[in-house]
Amino acid sequence: MSVLNDFLNGFWNENPVFRLVLGMCATMAITTQAINGIGMGLAATFVLVCSNFVVSVMRKIIPEKVRLAVFIVVIATFVTIVDLVMEGFFYEIHKALGVFIPLIVVNCIIIARAEAFASKYPVINSIADGLGMGLGFTISITVLGMIRELLGNGTIFGITIFSKSYQAFLLALIPGGAFIALGLLLGMMNKINEKLGYKG
Repeated sequence: MSVLNDFLNGFWNENPVFRLVLGMCATMAITTQAINGIGMGLAATFVLVCSNFVVSVMRKIIPEKVRLAVFIVVIATFVTIVDLVMEGFFYEIHKALGVFIPLIVVNCIIIARAEAFASKYPVINSIADGLGMGLGFTISITVLGMIRELLGNGTIFGITIFSKSYQAFLLALIPGGAFIALGLLLGMMNKINEKLGYKG
């Protein structure tokens, strides 16, 4: 596969949220607001790109028996950097995301890309894959956050869209609402794939 294909793969064909259905814990919990989706998505993108880079560089020298332990140590290093930077410079988002920032360490998207891609492919392809998957994840959870925030609060990114008389649809802000919204988006993507004749 070309570097461009590796990059674009995460946006549709192997989108982490809408196609692979990975990272559901954070997806369900933090998408009550669109800004949370951007914060979590960019944090995960940074970790994906950096961990893919390091794993790809070291792929020929990591012993097979300890590869997962090495992957987790590498990922945890970059998650710690993200956690400290966000706490220092983006405190409000850091506070909103809470425990889900440290939990990026065990996010199956990150570990899956290290295991399935970065440990097998050259550095440039691994960086492209990490960036594409990360941005695909960011867009997905931001869209989900926008829908839930709009229905639940009548706002998007804190900007009032509906009038003050809007009756909040509180179901959108609880985990059940997140599953319903995600299911509708998954169904929409499947319908588009069907129309396009996509067999993946």
